[in-house]
Order: sequence, then structure tokens, then C-alpha cells
Amino acid sequence: MTTTEGNPTRTRDEDAIGTPPASPTLVPAERYYSAEFAALEIDRMWPKVWQIACMVDHVAEAGDYFEYRCGPYGVLIVRGDDGVLRAFQNVCRHRGNSLCVGSGGGLRELKCGYHGWTWDLAGALKRVPNRKGFGSLKMSEFPLIPAKVDTFEGMVFVNLDLGAMPLLDYLDEIPQDIAWCNIGDFRCYATLTVEVEANWKTIADGYSETYHVQTLHPELLRCVDDIHAPQQIWTHTGKSDQPYGVPSPRFDGTLSDEEVWDAYVYTQGALMGVAEGTPMPAREPDQTVQDLIAARTRAFAAERGVDLDWADTDRITRLHQYNVFPNMTFLANADHLTIMCSRPGPDPDHGELVMFLMTRMPPGAGRNKPADVRMSAADAEPGIVLTQDIRVLPGLQRGLHQPGLTHLVLSNEELRVINMHRNLERYLELPESERMTGGDTVQDSPGHY
Repeated sequence: MTTTEGNPTRTRDEDAIGTPPASPTLVPAERYYSAEFAALEIDRMWPKVWQIACMVDHVAEAGDYFEYRCGPYGVLIVRGDDGVLRAFQNVCRHRGNSLCVGSGGGLRELKCGYHGWTWDLAGALKRVPNRKGFGSLKMSEFPLIPAKVDTFEGMVFVNLDLGAMPLLDYLDEIPQDIAWCNIGDFRCYATLTVEVEANWKTIADGYSETYHVQTLHPELLRCVDDIHAPQQIWTHTGKSDQPYGVPSPRFDGTLSDEEVWDAYVYTQGALMGVAEGTPMPAREPDQTVQDLIAARTRAFAAERGVDLDWADTDRITRLHQYNVFPNMTFLANADHLTIMCSRPGPDPDHGELVMFLMTRMPPGAGRNKPADVRMSAADAEPGIVLTQDIRVLPGLQRGLHQPGLTHLVLSNEELRVINMHRNLERYLELPESERMTGGDTVQDSPGHY
């Protein structure tokens, strides 16, 4: 019996539910559309949490900058002349103008385009036009307002709270659990921001459970075991393991190996460099479909100079998905990394889904600044599965408004959704009367499912 990476006490043949609770978990539906609740998130939660903002590749060289926005907040991430990565609130200390928009490079200073106040890349105020008009203005008293910034495996995180816990502590067991994969070797070639008619939590819920696979993703169901996908809950984070290249047990053994191969090629053939319709190759008697997928993935990696000989079949075909409160997930195996996050939009019924598209590169590969693309949900088609996820969101958001729907009814299979709400309640300091009900109270112990 095998065990999950970094957790020898958990077996890989456990299901996604774990121990069923005494009753479903009930979450107030208004959390997903209430303007008052969204305002509480903006006041108490968003300024206090670590959020992925960009990739190191966006700000790899001196003078590179990236503007991160989340609701009303803006953070400017800058690589200094000294090579140090810094973050500041994106605001001029004079009248509040945003200093930079978008991303770019070649900065030598940070100059407000409204009245010309200018800072160096370390945040020190250097020039104030017509300074004498301000009287006794001490330049040292008006540096840029700092924010916390840190990196994890090529990802850049920011936090507006200077007293926040270190990023590595916030990430719980993730750094140790995924260390085997060396995800820092991946490079981001593009980001895709999709404007969605849904709350940021509605978006995040979609990548926080496998319960919907059997209905929303019938093509995917033919090549993934959505049942034996054990989950782990820590504090700010959680994890799910999903075996690919095998059919869901829901088919009760009725699918042939060729049908499983065809489903994998159709839904994610690009991950191993094969086109739709590519037939299953000949194999040795003891080779499984997973072995064939792993072999083709190794060959595809070798074409771009990446050696995957260190990765066995399981490390290539088992997808490890991690959730990071409040709004992020990343999915990884030996030759795949996709990072996603959701962000609030202009009102509670709108949000953004941001995808960081990655490729594992050979040792010593250079860095390229990712292309940043924005589009509407109607125009976005980032693959069969993700497109299905995006298309369902507006209907979900409309349904949440219906007056008869007072609560979401969650299963233990939706543990990572429940954990997000548990953390949300903690940050918002909600009174008991406004918290979730039902479920199993022992879930409040981190690490227990």
C-alpha cells in the first residue's frame, strides 16, 4: 500500500471524503453576493493575507516592476538597482495618484505622473517640485509605504500587513510536501486573466473539490480517479491527490484501456505533446496506460532538454493540488504546473480568474518576461476542462441570489471549500450566529479530515 508524498500516515487509496460528518456543513449563501460581506472582506481579510501577485519572471531584472491589484488595493512590486525585490502600496504620498500601471522594465526611479514627486527604487523620496511651497517638508518623512513581499518557488507573494507571519509559515506543510517536484524549475510563459460574472469565492470553489467532476467533466471522468483522491487539511492550506491515466471507479471497470488513453489525449494530450486522435501506442505486456502516458511525457520533456528519468510513473501521472487561503491553487506533477487564483471584481457578482501558464525548463534556462493577456469569459477557451469550469460560473452566481436558497449544503468531499470558509470566518471575526453550522466539529483541528 503506497502513501502520499510527505505524509506516510495517509494512504493513496483513501477516498476524497474521509470520515463522513454527522451532518452536512451549511454555509450562508449571502456570503457570495452581499455587498456588506464583501466590504468586510476588504476591511478585515484582503489586507491581512498572503496573495500570489506575479512570478519572479515578471520582476527578474533591476528596474522591472509589476502592479498587483486586488479590489481597491494596489501593490507595486519593484526589483531595485541592488537586486532586492521590494513592494510598496501603489500610491503617491502627495495626492494619492497610482505610481505605475501594468508591468514593465527599465525603471530608474518611481515618478508620479501627476505632480512629479519622485522616489528611488528603494522607496526613498528624492525630488519634490516647488518644494518650498510646502514649508518645512522633510523628505525622509515621506517614503513610499511598504508592503511585505516574498517568493516561493518562483512565485511572488505580497501582504499589506507588515506584521503578517512569514510566507513559509503561512504555507503550512506545502514547501516540504512538494519539495520532491522542484517546481522552481518551471517558467511562466503567460498569464491569462478572465473576467467572470461570479464572486471570487464562487470561482475558487470550482478548483477546490472533485465532487463536480462526475457531472461537469464527463470526458475527464474517463481518465481520472475522482473517488480515490485523498485530501489533507492544514491551516491556511489544503491538498488533494488525483490519479490520472486510470478510469473513475464509477465506470465499474467497463472502459477499455484504449478508451482511457483516448480520454486523456482529448482532455490533456498537450501535456505530453500529442494531438487529438493519436492512437494508443504499442506496449509491453506489463505496461499500463499510466506507464504509456509517463513514457510519452518523458519523451516530450526530453525534446525541450528536460530530463525526467528521475520521475516514476506515479510522479508523472498523479496530480497534487494545493489550495492556499484565500484564493489560490496550484496543481503539480513531475512535468506539469498550473497556478490559478481568483480576485474580487468591481462588485460581489464579478471577479477574475487568473491562470499562470508554466513549462518546466532545463537547468540554466534563461528567463523571459511572461505575456499578460486579459479577456472576457465569453472569449476564453483555456482547454476543455477549464472552459467547462468557466462557463458554469455565471449560472452559479445567479442561483446564489435566489431568495429560497439560504445556505450552501456542503459534503466532506468539499473539505477545501469548508476550510476556506473556516479561515474566512476567523479573519472576519464573525460572531457565532453568522458562522457555518453542521458538519463535524472535529474538523476544526488542523490536519484532521
